[in-house]
Amino acid sequence: MYPPELVAPMKEELTSAGFEDLTTPEQVDEAITSEGTTFVVINSVCGCAAANARPAARIAVTNDKKPNKIVTVFAGVNGEAVAQARKYTLPYPPSSPSMALFKNGKLVHFIERHHIEGRPAEMIAENLAEAFNEYC
Repeated sequence: MYPPELVAPMKEELTSAGFEDLTTPEQVDEAITSEGTTFVVINSVCGCAAANARPAARIAVTNDKKPNKIVTVFAGVNGEAVAQARKYTLPYPPSSPSMALFKNGKLVHFIERHHIEGRPAEMIAENLAEAFNEYC
C-alpha cells in the first residue's frame, strides 16, 4: 500500500475535476448500481496514469454529454474498493489504470491499461467522449 501523502496529489488531479473518491466496497456498489451512468477511473501511481489516464479523464468529463456520476478508486491504496470495482469489469482482467462506463449497473465501455499506455490523453478522451455521447 502506498502512503496517503504520496498519492494525495494524484487523487486530487481527479477530485479537483469533480470525481468522487470511493474508498469502500459499499461506496463502489452504490455508485455503479445506481440508475443512470457512472464513469469509474481505476487510478494508479504509474507513469501512464499521470501522463495519459488522469488527463484524459479530466478532458472527457468536459464533454457536453457526460455521466451522471464520475468516481475514482485508487489501486494500491483502497484495495477493497478497487477489488469491488474490478468485479464489475469482469471478464476483463485487473488493469490499472483503467476506465469503465456503466449504465444502470451494466458495463458498456471499458478502456484497459494497454489502451492507455503510449496513447495521447486527447485520443483517450475522444474515445470516452464518443462513449458518453452514445450512453449518457
